Amino acid sequence: MPIPIIVLLLVLVLIAVRRIGQVHLQIWQIMGGAALVVLLTGQIAPADALAAINTDVMLFLLGMFVVGQALEASGYLAHLSYSLFRRARTGDQLLLLLLLGMGLGAALLMNDTIAIVGTPMVVALACAHQLPARMLMLALAFAVTIGSVMSPIGNPQNLLIALNGGLESPFVTFLRYLLAPTLLNLGVAFALLKLYYRREMSACQVCHVETGIADEGLARWCRVAVGLLVALILAKIATVSFRLPFDLSLVAIALIPAVPILVFSPRRWQVLRGVDWSTLVFFAAMFVLMESVWETGVIQSAIGNMGINVNATGTILGVSVALSQLISNVPLVALYLPMLLEAGAGTRELMALAAGSTVAGNLLILGAASNVIIIHNAEKRCGETLTFWEFARVGLPLTALNVAIYWLFLR
Repeated sequence: MPIPIIVLLLVLVLIAVRRIGQVHLQIWQIMGGAALVVLLTGQIAPADALAAINTDVMLFLLGMFVVGQALEASGYLAHLSYSLFRRARTGDQLLLLLLLGMGLGAALLMNDTIAIVGTPMVVALACAHQLPARMLMLALAFAVTIGSVMSPIGNPQNLLIALNGGLESPFVTFLRYLLAPTLLNLGVAFALLKLYYRREMSACQVCHVETGIADEGLARWCRVAVGLLVALILAKIATVSFRLPFDLSLVAIALIPAVPILVFSPRRWQVLRGVDWSTLVFFAAMFVLMESVWETGVIQSAIGNMGINVNATGTILGVSVALSQLISNVPLVALYLPMLLEAGAGTRELMALAAGSTVAGNLLILGAASNVIIIHNAEKRCGETLTFWEFARVGLPLTALNVAIYWLFLR
């Protein structure tokens, strides 16, 4: 068995147990160590490793981390949270509002963006209403994953399909095929979380307390940043919908809103120090490891040797969910999309690829970048975490139900 495959399996095991002896390991340390192993053993050349790191993703995350940190430090995020959730009178209503609000937000602002700004929000909600932070972290993770399915800008793999799949009107197409099953799947997530955490939900005491803005000056620049972010996203929607020649990149959408904060706010250095740099290390290391796994050819051979109809909706959903756990969903779509187009895939098949590669994030922690962002942010801010098994015990049945619902709507 090639060394990168062995290293990948060890990574999955270590993320499951999160410790070696008495040493507690964080996810970024595990992935960073794995990248070092494949580099030091010559499984990937240093130049190839540098080329494998997706600078667009890294810069996108950096920009959104800056905005998210400023929102939290200014107190403006707590203010927005109160405005959103103050209508909830019970634990059930709070959970449902969280799933719907964050799910719809992910469809408009991209899943990783909502994961970044939503983590401190759900941690604060857990403390205020005597709910387990782990349950709300799961709710946030599932909401941003499921909600992002129904939009061509909900996540990077959907954007890849929208731009390269020959869709006439991407936003209309995604909503036509995926809106109804996505809303249904958000309801399924609500039902499962309520079932698994029924004791905690029964003890929930909803008590809303309005939080004042801590730093009005920084909050002013946060409002500018949020306004720029919304305006740029609307411009992106227009360019994608009308196929305008001007291309507004995701990197620009993330970095431009961060500029006012970094240039004009006197707290710029405090904001930069608060950025979750360990998550950026995780992503850089993940790109290196996955590229070394890809270079072994094992994944490509496995797909070719299956002898299956790659165009069947069930196959697309199953392969997408399974392989996204190993090579991540964006590389999976980059591989699978040309195969589908060459085989004459229609709109339904492309929507199945979008749905399968996205809800794969609900299966295991490594299935979606947004999961890692949420866990890292929560560990950093309050010491709360989600173990591999706690995520999987809800994620496994949820993913199975998600896939079944999308299959029923797309077959």
